[in-house]
Amino acid sequence: MTYEVRYSPSALRDLERIRADVLHVSGNSNTAFRYISELLDKVESKKCYPKSGTPLYYEDGFTGYYYVAYKAYLAFYRIKDETILVDRILPGKSDYMRRLHLG
Repeated sequence: MTYEVRYSPSALRDLERIRADVLHVSGNSNTAFRYISELLDKVESKKCYPKSGTPLYYEDGFTGYYYVAYKAYLAFYRIKDETILVDRILPGKSDYMRRLHLG
């Protein structure tokens, strides 16, 4: 079975911020485009086996989130029926538990 991947409005804003950051640092729109494309490919790679992402635990319990890492970022998603719901794409060094409203 292949799952559909959907991005929340927050995740889409995160992607735009990441693109702008990479563009600012690299000064090259092709580099920014390639970075986002590779990040999305990493998320899309879970379409057949969504539970192969890393489960996110908090206080000894599963939060309902999985994540995939791409360079400095983590894409957090939930599985509902036959859909992968990407809620946020955040820097790995951020307080992502708070930003996911888990801690």
